[in-house]
Amino acid sequence: MFERNPRHVVTYPLCAPVAQSDRAPGYEPGGWRFKSSPVQMLIEKIPSGPFSTNAYVLACPKTKQAVVVDPAPESAPLISKFVSAQGLTPVSILITHSHWDHIGDVAALQALYNIPVLIHHDDAPNLIKPGADGLPCWLNIPGIEPSGYLLDGQKIKFGKCELEVIYTPGHSPGGVCFYIPKEHALISGDTLFKGTIGNLSFPTARPHLMWDSLKRLADLPAETVVYPGHGPNTTIGEEPWLSNAESMFT
Repeated sequence: MFERNPRHVVTYPLCAPVAQSDRAPGYEPGGWRFKSSPVQMLIEKIPSGPFSTNAYVLACPKTKQAVVVDPAPESAPLISKFVSAQGLTPVSILITHSHWDHIGDVAALQALYNIPVLIHHDDAPNLIKPGADGLPCWLNIPGIEPSGYLLDGQKIKFGKCELEVIYTPGHSPGGVCFYIPKEHALISGDTLFKGTIGNLSFPTARPHLMWDSLKRLADLPAETVVYPGHGPNTTIGEEPWLSNAESMFT
């Protein structure tokens, strides 16, 4: 429908509404699904679950190794179908943060592929025991022990591809983003959306930490395409308010 970058192309709108509870007030986007990157890395957005949470499959087109990011409720069948169709081999599950709408199918996918699950230490308690963060949830989400912990600046390789962990607490205590410099891409979880930020009123939110997190993202190249946890993509350049977010949202 429109093109932000030759490798990140909007194809068609979703039918399901996008949840607003994870966002700070002020922006009400519709949902979109984006085609995979045909050049360096495959980036497939897979919205699912009651809040239309964006799960992602990132894959190396040369080796077919892939990582899964934030397998939301009801995403496992969609992810496994995409993985099979593309002939991919998942090697790990990466979690931006542990709110239940981002971890709903972690256990199912871990059991299916027998692969490690990685999350920041400060968000691990809710992965181990969903509901520990105090957010209401009407789904039965099984807990799972993480296989390891993500660290700020950590490099994660899969095939010929590599991403970098950026620690971005605020929406949750152990939130992270995944930055892919060669793709000019950022998987932002619920730290940053198009035109707004993650909700800071949740029980385990750390509002005082959010502003430095957003300033770190503001330092990324303007052409960086942002793949958020809900709703449509944006770019760092399209969000010029990032460095002054505290004055906008407090």
